[in-house]
Amino acid sequence: MICRILLLISLNCVCGTFVVNVTQTSYQAEENHNITLEWTFTTTADTPTDSLYIFCEMKSNQTVSVLFEIRGGVLIPESRDQQFVGRVQWDKDVLREGRLRLHVSRLRTEDSGQYLCDVRTNYGVDFGECWLNVSAARDQPEPERPDTASREQIALYCGLTAAVVVVLFVTFFLILCRPYKHLSCRGFTVRSTR
Repeated sequence: MICRILLLISLNCVCGTFVVNVTQTSYQAEENHNITLEWTFTTTADTPTDSLYIFCEMKSNQTVSVLFEIRGGVLIPESRDQQFVGRVQWDKDVLREGRLRLHVSRLRTEDSGQYLCDVRTNYGVDFGECWLNVSAARDQPEPERPDTASREQIALYCGLTAAVVVVLFVTFFLILCRPYKHLSCRGFTVRSTR
C-alpha cells in the first residue's frame, strides 16, 4: 500500500507539473528597436532536445503569423511567416535549461499582438503567452543649429572692443606726448605745427 502511494506521488510529480511560463506578460517597445521575448518550461536532466516540439505564433486583429517552430529539436525555418524572416533569432544554448529566448529585431508596429508558444515534450504539453505593443518611432529631434544672432552679437562686441582699445591707445599716446612737442616720444618725433 505504501509503495502504491509513493508511486502515485512520484508519477504526479513527473507528469503533472509540466508548465510553460513567460518571464514577462507584457512588453513595450518602439519601432526599429529590438526585443527579447522569453518563455520557460519544466525540464528534467535527462530530457533530450530531440524530443521537443515548440510552436510560436503571433496573433493580431488581422492575422496569425508563425514566428518560430522546432520539431524533434530541429528548427523548421520554412514554417516562419514572411513577416519574421531574417528578424527572429533564438538561443540554442538555453533551450536545454528549459528556456526559450526569441530575439526579434527591427520591430515594426504590425509586430504588435499576442505571442503564444506551445511546448510539447515526452512528459507534458503546455503553452505560455505574452503581449507586445510596438509604438511608432518618435521623430528624431533636429540637431541644434548655432544661433547666428549670437554670433553676430559676438562679432559686434569684439569689433566695438577693438575700436575702444584703439581710441584709448591713440588718446593715451596723444596725452603722453603732448607736453613734449619738440621731443621724440618713444621713438616718434613730435613737431609742433604752430
